[in-house]
Amino acid sequence: MSQPLLKVRQAKKVYTMGDEKVWALKGVDLDIHQGEFVAIMGSSGSGKSTMMNLLGCLDIASEGSIAFAGQELSTLSKNELASVRNQRIGFVFQQFNLLPRTSALDNVTLPLLYSKVPEADWHSRARQCLESVGLASRMDHHPGQLSGGQQQRVAIARALINDPLMILADEPTGALDTQTGLEVMALFQGLNQQGKTIILVTHEPEIAQFAKRKLTFRDGELISDEQNTNVRQAALEGNV
Repeated sequence: MSQPLLKVRQAKKVYTMGDEKVWALKGVDLDIHQGEFVAIMGSSGSGKSTMMNLLGCLDIASEGSIAFAGQELSTLSKNELASVRNQRIGFVFQQFNLLPRTSALDNVTLPLLYSKVPEADWHSRARQCLESVGLASRMDHHPGQLSGGQQQRVAIARALINDPLMILADEPTGALDTQTGLEVMALFQGLNQQGKTIILVTHEPEIAQFAKRKLTFRDGELISDEQNTNVRQAALEGNV
C-alpha cells in the first residue's frame, strides 16, 4: 500500500489547568491514505476535536508523531505550519465564517492572499470553484443574500481554491436543515469520488454514515476504526 497521507504514532495531547494535567489524547495510532473519506466521531470531551486540530495543523502533539504527506509536523515552525494549513488543507466549519460585506467570489479568493498564485488568476480560479459547487449564478451575492446551504457551498468552494490534498470538515451540516445537509454531503461525496481526501468530524452517527470509514473516540482514545459497509448515498436520498 502507498505511503499514508497522514501517519499518526502514539499521539498524545495534554493540557495543563492549574496544577492539574488533562490528557485530551492518550496515545493514538492512525493511518489515513489519499482518497479516503473518514468520519471522526465521539461525544463532547472524547478527544475528536483535539484529534481534528492535530490533523489540521491547528495544534501540535505533546508527545508522539504526526506526519502529513511525509513531513513530520513537530519539526515545523509556526509559519511553516500555517503554510501547510493554507496550501495543503481546505477547512469547512459549522459556522460558515464568511465575510459579510464581501461577495461570494471574493470570499472564495481569501486563501489566495497567502499563496503564490498571481492575483490576475484569483477570480478565474474562484469562479471555477463556485461553478463546481453549483453557485455560478450567485458569485456576486453577499452572504446575507444566500441561504445557509448556499453559504456552506461558498465555504466549500473556498476550501477547494488551493487544490488541497485534504478537506477537513468540522460539523459541516450542524447549522443546516435535513435536506440542505443532504445536498452538502452529496457535494463531499462527489469530491471524494474525484479523489479528494475528506475528513469529517461529527457527533451525529447518521452523518458519519456518509463516510467510507468511521473512527470513534472516547476519553482520549481511539476505541473503534471500521470500514463502513453500508454507506449512505446523499444524492439518492436528497434527490440532488
